[in-house]
Amino acid sequence: MSQHTEAGQASFDRRAIPADAVEGKWIAADGHAVRRIDWPGPTAGTPVRGSLLFMAGRGDAYEKYLETLEHWRQQGWRVSAADWRGQGGSGRFGTDDTTGHIGNFAEWIADLAGFWSEWAEQGEGPLVLVGHSMGGHLVMRAAIEKVLTPRPDALVLSAPMLDTFPEMLPLPLKRGFSWLMTRLGDPRRPAWKISERPGTRAGMRRTLLTHDDARYEDELWWREARPELRLGPGSWGWVRSAATSSSAMFRRGALESVDLPVFIVATDADRLVSPSAIRAALARLPDAEALIFGAEARHEVLREVDPVRDRALAAIDAFLTARLG
Repeated sequence: MSQHTEAGQASFDRRAIPADAVEGKWIAADGHAVRRIDWPGPTAGTPVRGSLLFMAGRGDAYEKYLETLEHWRQQGWRVSAADWRGQGGSGRFGTDDTTGHIGNFAEWIADLAGFWSEWAEQGEGPLVLVGHSMGGHLVMRAAIEKVLTPRPDALVLSAPMLDTFPEMLPLPLKRGFSWLMTRLGDPRRPAWKISERPGTRAGMRRTLLTHDDARYEDELWWREARPELRLGPGSWGWVRSAATSSSAMFRRGALESVDLPVFIVATDADRLVSPSAIRAALARLPDAEALIFGAEARHEVLREVDPVRDRALAAIDAFLTARLG
């Protein structure tokens, strides 16, 4: 059993679905079933501050973030999270059970818009949309395209995947190469062999994600307990879609059009997403604040060792309090 105690909070079991959380399905417009989890409200006696939806990254599942979702619930938020179709417990579209494939990121943006619209109808107070890694990318694209109705009151992005590696290659080159690879074979085939990024050995995966060994082991435990959560490389279709979507995000005027307050927590030591792209976006967003870590943090900032994670959560909480009350 993996437990963690935050100041003033009871021990939280990261390897169990909380008793008051409800897992279910959301049915997309085309009939695809997407997994979701909802808490009925904040802890007893805590005033409701608003409603918060969390969307995880590529290869993720909401089980990895139960501890953080519980933190926000104890801060007074009505909390929900959902899979992206084709990962977590929401099916697969690749050539096998472990390849993460999508034909076009527009499919995910449409799902987010549909889910958000239905979810927000049941919300109360300010509406906050949080995205980690690829989830942060898709949240930003949805904000640029103005497809979120009703309008969120704030966005929070954790280590957002605003561009893909390798950083030194310009987006047009990455876009062109990935397009060629989808033409040379099945776009659903894996683009690399193992781990979170090309050229990484299986044993190195931990060093990409977090310094906290116990939290890393929690993810492995969930993948054993729920084998449907296992996901490996992205497909060439995913790579092409990511490069195309990043190009759209950084076109002239796109980021400048985001008329929402945005908070970004990230790290310059990230080896999964591009720190330089995050800094470029921050310079262009009209209303953005950030907390950028150094070598003390890896990609999964919200699953880092306590001093890093607690500082990140405190900064997010302070931003939401200042902007939303």
